[in-house]
Amino acid sequence: MDRVKFTVLGEPKGKGRPRFSTQTGRAFTPKQTVNYETLVHTEYMVQCKGFRFPDDAMLDMRILAYYSIPKSGSKKEKAQKLANVIRPTKKPDMDNVVKMVADALNQVAYKDDTQIVDCQVRKFYAEQPRIEVIIQEIGGKA
Repeated sequence: MDRVKFTVLGEPKGKGRPRFSTQTGRAFTPKQTVNYETLVHTEYMVQCKGFRFPDDAMLDMRILAYYSIPKSGSKKEKAQKLANVIRPTKKPDMDNVVKMVADALNQVAYKDDTQIVDCQVRKFYAEQPRIEVIIQEIGGKA
């Protein structure tokens, strides 16, 4: 069974909604989304050496999103956040994190994110903000 894991350092980001140009009326992807998708794509290519799952593979994706701890708050609160007693209930929404990562890996890690049949996102606080992504093939073929 094939499995890959990679990390993207920095604050987790969610996929931004398409914006519309006031001049042309056309939709465009926000620059922050394009930049983060490029970062996810690049980190995957480097850390996973460009591995690509078969086009008929059923995939399981796990995303661990680690958010930076806000400067405000007591030492006790910070300790609770590091111990996962308090977990992030802030943006980006977990579905937008999945969309960002899944879309960034289309035609890179797999043919299309429709191959993802199982997915889990977990949000935590950490000293080092990042996302950790694990993708593995589920037994059998589509």
